[in-house]
Amino acid sequence: MRKKEPEVAPAVPHTIDWELRLGFLIHDVSRLRRSAFDRCLKPLNVTRSQWWVLAYLSRKDGMTQSQLAEELDLGKVAVGGLIDRLEKTGLVRREADAGDRRVNRVFLEAQSKQLVNRMRKINHKLNTQILNGINDDKLGSTADTLDTMKRNLLGYLSADEV
Repeated sequence: MRKKEPEVAPAVPHTIDWELRLGFLIHDVSRLRRSAFDRCLKPLNVTRSQWWVLAYLSRKDGMTQSQLAEELDLGKVAVGGLIDRLEKTGLVRREADAGDRRVNRVFLEAQSKQLVNRMRKINHKLNTQILNGINDDKLGSTADTLDTMKRNLLGYLSADEV
């Protein structure tokens, strides 16, 4: 007896309207979430750019300024200015790399670690509000879909072809 091949659902044609709507929805949700998070962080006197630097350093403390610039998709001069301001407020410190004195590594100071913890709590509270009414199955499907889209985009951007 032959094993029956699994049926593959036919590809659903996407209309241009749907593709435009999807792009706008992704953009709008991202923009609105950033605006909401900015509002939540305003009492902490932290700008969006600063919280991005602190967030990346909280995951990998001691990154070089060049690594931060690449991760944040910013120029080295812009990141240098951000680090200058964060250093003046005592949230980060620069140290010359042990192997190459021309390279600066950036480290979180103790007070910024406390600030990052507060930011995480604020983020959790905001996410709870944003995800209100979305069940775990839908949320899981959405996360899987966005992850696949991200991988496809990274693949496209890393390909030699244009």
